[in-house]
Amino acid sequence: MIKTISVLLATAIAACALSNPTSAHQTDTRRALSTDQRKLFVTNAKHALGECTNTEPMRKLQERAVVRRAEAIENLRRERRQRRLDVDTVVATSHESSLTGVTADTSSSVLFGDEVACVLEPEVTYGPYYVLGEYIRSDMREDQPGVDMYIDVQVIDVSSCEPVTDMYVDFWHANATGVYSGVEADGNGDSSDTTNLDKTFLRGVTPTDDDGVAQMISIFPGHYVERATHLHFIGNYNGTVLENGTYSGGSVAHVGQFFFDQDLITSVNEQDTYVTNTQEITLNADDMWLQAAAADEYDPIMEYALLGDSVADGLFVWISLAVDMTAAQEVEEAATLTADGGVISSNSVIGGGAGGSGNFGGSMGSGNFAGSVGSPQ
Repeated sequence: MIKTISVLLATAIAACALSNPTSAHQTDTRRALSTDQRKLFVTNAKHALGECTNTEPMRKLQERAVVRRAEAIENLRRERRQRRLDVDTVVATSHESSLTGVTADTSSSVLFGDEVACVLEPEVTYGPYYVLGEYIRSDMREDQPGVDMYIDVQVIDVSSCEPVTDMYVDFWHANATGVYSGVEADGNGDSSDTTNLDKTFLRGVTPTDDDGVAQMISIFPGHYVERATHLHFIGNYNGTVLENGTYSGGSVAHVGQFFFDQDLITSVNEQDTYVTNTQEITLNADDMWLQAAAADEYDPIMEYALLGDSVADGLFVWISLAVDMTAAQEVEEAATLTADGGVISSNSVIGGGAGGSGNFGGSMGSGNFAGSVGSPQ
């Protein structure tokens, strides 16, 4: 209570000083107060506040405080309502495409149409399992079992609404049982398996083409505790492609995550390999990072088409996003892939101690999946 009165007294004196300029130059004397002195101080403070309340500066100060707090409350309520509305709308919307005959060779112009979406995707955490120095390649499945997934992401410059070319995109996600390669961490599979640090499955880097499209072959991600099923994305630019097939340096323009329809996740989780994942499922509606990504007018859930009669035959997934190419995001890697294997980063907060197959021929510009697997940095 004394602390509150002290703050109020300081405010009152500041307000009164506006009507009495000489008070602003009075000497500030600081000393310890006895119990009796504190009581007298509080009594005098109440008296001072009572006298100051009716001054014009104090009334204006109070009026501004009322307006400011009311506006802040309303803005916060509106933001929370909008965020909830955005998430509810996104989660309730089916993202299964009505396109027919979609294959791994389907042109990007067919997927994205004539109207280029130019809505800035919010920056979302890169999480604790980002690994630096991954292969430049078009297929990051390696030997991981699961539902094949062909990823097609179009990147647009928000300032010009033109495609972003030569952005080197990092993709990574958990395997069917909810485990990330390249790291050692409690809760990430068998934390005693030190060989996981050297593994590279379901991680890859690929450049965007003339249409701003980055393509990658993977499997549908698995889930793990406290997170809905998702795919990580980092957009790098102005770096260097090294002779060993990796990417170095440059800046990070965007950090994001993509999500999937809940019905699609449920269908995939019923398939072989995924049924062995016993980790608790977090629904899209309950994922904090999906809520962060589902900003006004931006939908972070990928559209998709089945490549056969069921999800077991594979999926084609795609999304378009706009990024701010003037941005330079800061990311900290959990580990770095080197020629000698994985090395845990000194900045890592988690602690702990070969090429893919099935590439599709064709040019990237035509929307076909192609590329080669590099060697570790």
